[in-house]
Amino acid sequence: MTPTRILYVDDDPDIRHIVELSLSLDPSLQIRAAASGEEALAAIDDGCPPPQVVLVDMMMPGMDGLALLAQLRERPATAAVPVVFMTARGRQADLDRYHAAGAAGVIVKPFDPLTLADRIREVTGASGS
Repeated sequence: MTPTRILYVDDDPDIRHIVELSLSLDPSLQIRAAASGEEALAAIDDGCPPPQVVLVDMMMPGMDGLALLAQLRERPATAAVPVVFMTARGRQADLDRYHAAGAAGVIVKPFDPLTLADRIREVTGASGS
């Protein structure tokens, strides 16, 4: 089975480390991380196979999650890639706004690292172990 390629974007190095560690335990997932929206776009443009899922922190300096989602939708290689937001803002109005913008799902922080891979599969339909 070919692993599902996930691009994780978060400006917080500690959270990035936790997510990378959590997802790397699942052999059906291949994780690549970026510290900003700009870095994520550069990673997509570097010639590697595009991600099959983008997991992005909603609140980041510079390009936030919504701006990154808009940029991903403009690129042919990522126009249809499911984007999942991770955020501490989990009020229903926020969730409705994220879904209206085109998010495949939202994972509210704090999240459970032990069930994160299953949660990503649940909201994106990605295959896995």
